[in-house]
Amino acid sequence: MNDLVETFCDVDDFCKLFIPEWENTLIDNGDIKRRRPKRMTYSEIMTILIGFHQSHYRDFKNYYLGYVAKYLKSYLHSLLSYTRFIEVMQSVIVPLSSYLTTRLGKPTGIAFVDSTSIFVCHIIRAKRNKVFEGIAKHGKGTMGWFFDFKLHLIVNHLGDILSVKITEGNVDDRKSIPSISLNGNAIVWGTLW
Repeated sequence: MNDLVETFCDVDDFCKLFIPEWENTLIDNGDIKRRRPKRMTYSEIMTILIGFHQSHYRDFKNYYLGYVAKYLKSYLHSLLSYTRFIEVMQSVIVPLSSYLTTRLGKPTGIAFVDSTSIFVCHIIRAKRNKVFEGIAKHGKGTMGWFFDFKLHLIVNHLGDILSVKITEGNVDDRKSIPSISLNGNAIVWGTLW
């Protein structure tokens, strides 16, 4: 619990600086928008998402309903229903991505690189997929054919993320490494998990 409080304080300090600057750079389309205060702050939403990835839970629904709703309700101003939380999760993608890039680890002399698939849909439904049309690609790996993106990671021996890149699913792992390499540090090829 203490780790989650520390994470929230760190995220909240970041959001107090980042959110106003980010909102000032957004392009206005001329529509009049109400600026009602949100029931949950960006900091609270981001902390819940970070906490999920640090937890032992395998799916977000069980984490939210079984842990957040039971044990964190007293710490949060106003907890949203699970369905509503899923809807507002997308609103923090820019602040969360920016926050995580400021928290990258430091090179320690040796790094490990690996990639994993981020599945868009089953290969059978790939032709009907409209959400990532023209972006996600077909590819083949050791597990067979897929329609997805690839997440490429470089981590140090402590497990801290040093560099990240997302590519189309058919990009060779070796081709993405030069663009995210760590200025000549040694890299060990292999599996992280």
